[in-house]
Amino acid sequence: MNKARRRSRAWEWHGLAAVPVAMLGTVRPDGSPRISPVEPYLVGGPLLIGAMAWSRKAADLHRDPRYALHGVVTGPDTGAGELKLHGSAAPAGPELRATATRAWWSSHPERAAVFVLGIAAALFIEWDLERGVMTAHHWSPRNGYHHSTRRYP
Repeated sequence: MNKARRRSRAWEWHGLAAVPVAMLGTVRPDGSPRISPVEPYLVGGPLLIGAMAWSRKAADLHRDPRYALHGVVTGPDTGAGELKLHGSAAPAGPELRATATRAWWSSHPERAAVFVLGIAAALFIEWDLERGVMTAHHWSPRNGYHHSTRRYP
């Protein structure tokens, strides 16, 4: 497995699998942001989120598919990584919805609007508290993977 692929797997684990809830930013009808908790699910490769079918967040994504997703940060000095994604959401088809067997919507499919998140850019911030070093891992389909490291604060 090449180095970039290993890094992407690290993002999956540290950013999503380690914390089952993330914050989703959507665009309200008036253009202002809305922040809502979601449970992201990685199913093979696609990243899915679900919303109650009648919720404002589902209406936001149906109207304007742009989103930002941020992994939950549990404290200022935990050293936990920070995952940040942005792109466009699209309704997930029935086959893809069914692959997320542990998702809350699998037992209530009629109540859920499920979206697959297309990723335009990903950022994973890694904190080395002992050395005072921050590493930013960047990825986009256009530019591929690169990273930068710097001391902090």
